[in-house]
Amino acid sequence: MAHVLLLGGTGEARALAGRLADRDDLRVTLSLAGRTLAPAAQPVPARVGGFGGAEGLAAYLEAEGIAAVVDATHPYATRISANAVAACARTGVPLLVLGRPPWQRREGDRWREAADVRAAVAALGTAPRRVFLALGRNEVRAAEAAPQHAFLVRSVDPIDPPLAVPEAQYLLGRGPFTEEGDRALLTAHRIDAIIAKNSGGAATYGKIAAARALGIEVILIARPPTTDVAAVADMGAAEAWLAQVLAHRAASAERGA
Repeated sequence: MAHVLLLGGTGEARALAGRLADRDDLRVTLSLAGRTLAPAAQPVPARVGGFGGAEGLAAYLEAEGIAAVVDATHPYATRISANAVAACARTGVPLLVLGRPPWQRREGDRWREAADVRAAVAALGTAPRRVFLALGRNEVRAAEAAPQHAFLVRSVDPIDPPLAVPEAQYLLGRGPFTEEGDRALLTAHRIDAIIAKNSGGAATYGKIAAARALGIEVILIARPPTTDVAAVADMGAAEAWLAQVLAHRAASAERGA
């Protein structure tokens, strides 16, 4: 039985794990970073926490006899993706990226791009604004550099301690979010700017579509550079790649025998 490591934390990783869970030729381990306090239930065994950098991940791949790695982490999870590239290159384990294409600008979108969260906060300007922060709880601290704005923060886990700004409100939520729901949210809180990552996919696109409908400015954090690794954007292609890798592995083992 081939052992496959799935680097997860996204809906795509959970969905792929579900498609692979019942196969009798695979043992799948889903790796989660552990940044979410209450992660969603997973259809396959999961390990939580880091590996100890690229060297630690390489040691894990060898110790567990990993046959293939699928990186289905968030598009902005650059550290684990870089570690996966280095570890797989060192061990010779095949690596595939299951990635989300970025959202594309459509007519009516009022988008600006910023290099990072700090640059996005600075791009809001000096005049007070009402800002929706759709970022992870580890990144919203950058808003403290601009206390003149009123912030609405939506996150999976609580922001603790709260932001050191005069006005901030907090919502807990886990996608998917709808355009209708996000339009009502943005209207109720009189939001005039959104800071978000260009995550791609449908689960969090509601705020983008709602902003377009309401004429709200969106400041998007630029996508990190892609790695020079085989990449696909859908489950079927990921399964086909995995089938090809395992067939090659089986053929190599047969020749060796």
